[in-house]
Amino acid sequence: MYKLLLVEDEEDVRDGLIEEIHWESIGYEVVDSAENGREAMDLVDRYLPDVVVTDIHMPFMDGLQLASWIREHHPMIKIIILTGYDEFEYAQKAIKLQIDEYILKPFSSQELIEVLLKVKRHMEAEMAEKENVQILKEHYRKSIPVLRELFLSSMVTRKLTIHEIEEKSASYGMDLSGQAFMAAAIRIDYVHEDLDREIDQQMAGNLKSSVSLKYTEDRYLQLFAVYNVADEICQKTSGFKVFIHHDECVLLAVGKQADLEILAERMLTLLEEIRQNVHKYVKLTVTSGAGSVFQHIADVYQSYKEALQALDYRLILGNNRVIWINDVETRRYDSLHFDEQKEHDLVRSIKLGTLEELTATMDSLFSDLSMKQLSVKDCQVYLLEMLTSIMKIAKEFNIELEELFGSADFLFTDMFKYNNLQEVKQWAYGLCSKLRSSIALGRQSGYRQLVNDAKDYIRKHYAESDISIRKVCNHLHISTGYFSSIFKKEVKMTFVNYLMQIRMDAAKEMLRTGDMKAFEIAEKIGFADPNYFSFCFRKKFGISPKEYRNGSRGVEPFENTR
Repeated sequence: MYKLLLVEDEEDVRDGLIEEIHWESIGYEVVDSAENGREAMDLVDRYLPDVVVTDIHMPFMDGLQLASWIREHHPMIKIIILTGYDEFEYAQKAIKLQIDEYILKPFSSQELIEVLLKVKRHMEAEMAEKENVQILKEHYRKSIPVLRELFLSSMVTRKLTIHEIEEKSASYGMDLSGQAFMAAAIRIDYVHEDLDREIDQQMAGNLKSSVSLKYTEDRYLQLFAVYNVADEICQKTSGFKVFIHHDECVLLAVGKQADLEILAERMLTLLEEIRQNVHKYVKLTVTSGAGSVFQHIADVYQSYKEALQALDYRLILGNNRVIWINDVETRRYDSLHFDEQKEHDLVRSIKLGTLEELTATMDSLFSDLSMKQLSVKDCQVYLLEMLTSIMKIAKEFNIELEELFGSADFLFTDMFKYNNLQEVKQWAYGLCSKLRSSIALGRQSGYRQLVNDAKDYIRKHYAESDISIRKVCNHLHISTGYFSSIFKKEVKMTFVNYLMQIRMDAAKEMLRTGDMKAFEIAEKIGFADPNYFSFCFRKKFGISPKEYRNGSRGVEPFENTR
């Protein structure tokens, strides 16, 4: 069943189409309808319909403006334009926007049904092509030169010299020249039965730390299906290359300009588009991790390392999303490197792991080194290195050691007062457990502070007509995708709805206590178009601003909370 959004300003036409057509029988579901293009934009973001049927002439935003916005933000959505005969020349401009179909008014229900069935056949053909395993195998064999993929894989796994990169990229016909570089990793989310099986094995103590789920042929074809979607999107965007490395799709971004923020924004936008299209066409969910932007291509391996670290935050933020390392880590890893596997495991279990994972890590740290065979001095050095790592993590998250452990001066001497390694292990586990809990609590407080800062900014600037989620995020120095997720989770509504609520509350107060006209109030609360202000007010409260002032002072109007 394909989702359809109907956009038509004439209520009788809109209701007539919904009632006259038996939508389910032709494979469609009308998820909602809108009276104009501005209202439709919010509904498109909310429902992600497969098809949008829209009139051309509408108030506030016409059909072609809406189509242009859809093509920019959701290029895979099919668009059908409704136009009158005298608008035919105007509708021909839609060709530049790659409109899928148009219908001349007046038209019958059957004419619209025939066009919808034609669009449906087109979508089914696209879906069949992406799902055809044989086509995927053949496409994979022809589209990925082995040497080029090996070269790109080597760039993200180790630091190559500039000379080696320039020489090999020239040999393989790849343009990697630029002034900003960034890497990201796309990983397929495990289905629930795979996770349940792995958890059962862990609880039973039958899973070694190095064991991972075995990739079957079907699993690898899923990976290539994700690659196929990502590659198709990247081919339409300059400066991006995608390749398969181990069990992930890796994106490499090359920016011609030295503006690091622009490259990061382009990468995050592209990853979100890939995520949506993988879910739509391949019926899988993926999580993407993105590293920092570097000015030298030889450092792209570090960006990839950070992308993998960002993926670890799935345990906290959840999967099926894009996670940027700059959003979840307050510092760069340049100042602290954990090259040894045991140090890496300790840091990860404290920052992201469960209590069970922390217990397993501590067991491994105290057993794998066979400490009984070491000298007392060797044991002391090992324990000091472990404690130093713990203290560095506390410093990274700005946690005062005295708050967690009492006097920090005695930390290094406390560990040597115990009688055996088992007692030392319990002591070290207590330190790590307290630190883990403090980090988790601070992270949640950080979310709330971020949202409170955003609310303060919105309340101070809601009267500016150009206020947007991008301006708020620039003020907070975070990405829009990360902010949207946190804001909606904490506030229980989207940024657009919250901004509208603030503006409508201000409008009610001005109507109750002052004598300003509606167009003056519209300007005061950030509406460039007074007619659109009146439309939104009526949409939300069921009456016009004038009706509210004349007959409802002191009485709260009905609020449409849809």
